[in-house]
Amino acid sequence: MGALALAAKITHVPSMYLSELPGPHFGCRQAAIEGHIEIGRRCRELGVDTLVIFDTHWLVNSGYHLNCAPLFEGIYTSNELPHFIKNLPYAYDGNPALGHLLAEAATQAGIHTRAHEQTSLALEYGSLVPMRYMNSDRHFKVISVSALCMVHNLVDSVALGQAFRQAIEQHYTGKVAFFASGSLSHRFAQNGVSEQFLHKVWSPFLEVMDRRVVELWQAGDWQTFCGMLPEYADKCHGEGFMHDTAMLLGALGWDQYRGQVEVITPYFGSSGTGQINAIFPLE
Repeated sequence: MGALALAAKITHVPSMYLSELPGPHFGCRQAAIEGHIEIGRRCRELGVDTLVIFDTHWLVNSGYHLNCAPLFEGIYTSNELPHFIKNLPYAYDGNPALGHLLAEAATQAGIHTRAHEQTSLALEYGSLVPMRYMNSDRHFKVISVSALCMVHNLVDSVALGQAFRQAIEQHYTGKVAFFASGSLSHRFAQNGVSEQFLHKVWSPFLEVMDRRVVELWQAGDWQTFCGMLPEYADKCHGEGFMHDTAMLLGALGWDQYRGQVEVITPYFGSSGTGQINAIFPLE
């Protein structure tokens, strides 16, 4: 049957796109870009056909949702940071059949989830930025999952991830990668001083907490991390309340997971937030 072939926590900072453009910030996010390219290379090597992205920029106020349109195409400008990402062209293929399979499996597991195939929903930049560097040739199909979950319980997101993996292993015939697209701490720099924090984390407390979390991941101490995740997400301003991370770890076994994370792009500060590209080895 099918397989989850790769799992990763990835950055999607818009300064990656800014890093491409001539000007004072040219090249500033090259390490993050190269991290995405490497993760994409590994997915190709493993025979992955579809990338499922838990996108912390897709805000939802009820239920769980998948965007599995057959085609995503357009020109994107961020309403949040239009001076960072503007007029970005994109074109990717979706996987409606897999989207419906995942939604049905999660719903049967008690986590009501809808798959949107015939839709005008566009991709958010939590999906578009990684795809720019991993999938520019449309090698992979793409599914986006709402992960800025405003009124949801982390335990439900864990169950969602678990149901997704079971559905792939039991009912799919291809190979899939799961990406938790979001930061660690996510306290943006205060307006007026953002330029000073382009390569910094907002506070020493947040940076110390983030670095300790990375140490736990590398040591495979998931009992500690999963136990602290709700409070960490709250007190350290986790992006999307860290539902993307809960989904990813649900697919991996939650606090029973034993993998030791491989850091692809070392932890870095960006506009006050803490970022990383890291692969979670599959057991």
